[in-house]
Amino acid sequence: MTVDTAELAARLTKAVAGRTAIEPLSTEFPELDLAGGYAVQGELRTAAGPLVGWKLGLTSRAKQAQVGVSEPISGFLAGANALDLGEPLDTGHLIQPRCEPEIVFILGRDLAGPHVTAADVLAASSGVAAGIEVIDSRYRDYRFTMADVVADNTSAGRFVVGTPILPAGIDLRLVGVVLERNGEIVATASGAASLGHPAAAVAWLVRRLAAGGEGLHAGEIVFSGGLTAATPVTAGDVVVASIDRLGTVELGCR
Repeated sequence: MTVDTAELAARLTKAVAGRTAIEPLSTEFPELDLAGGYAVQGELRTAAGPLVGWKLGLTSRAKQAQVGVSEPISGFLAGANALDLGEPLDTGHLIQPRCEPEIVFILGRDLAGPHVTAADVLAASSGVAAGIEVIDSRYRDYRFTMADVVADNTSAGRFVVGTPILPAGIDLRLVGVVLERNGEIVATASGAASLGHPAAAVAWLVRRLAAGGEGLHAGEIVFSGGLTAATPVTAGDVVVASIDRLGTVELGCR
């Protein structure tokens, strides 16, 4: 059976609109592979409206262990899903939201090519910031294959970015990361949790995009991957991500 990527994208879009989790696509279409997952994601990307950047998933050992996979994946960031600083997360608009802390890169110039390194990423970045990504799988109980989650745009939900600072002089491998929910520490990590260095994770993304003739553009942001296991949130929760040298981001939920 041939996988109809447009039809599978429509299923995911319907799940988002109806705020109802569905069975993994691979349950009905076991032939769905990683390339097919990215093809479905491409359908969603075309329909998403203005994009502001990219996101990496499964770059930390904690996250890989949580969902049972072993390599990074990537997705896109739709401008419509951005939250402003101080803006609350409306959990009623999502299915099963979870929050994770990330280091965010802001591109100061275009960056593309099959041989881009972490040093190139740092040189091209006009700033780095603390961020919170709100993931929201459209699959029941966060059960999926690698192809499923890629098709679902790597569980993209909402995101908020703190105030950027210049990356010069900061060893992003060593910055401490603390995730709190309702005043209690739920997870800790360091920047090295993202592929050993968060800039290396972004470099991986650039190299992957290069295979399709794409790259990063000045002004885009990149969420470089969750640094801890994601924590579930509900209305009334307050989540705080603190990253040494980069600052703190707070997200209230309603």
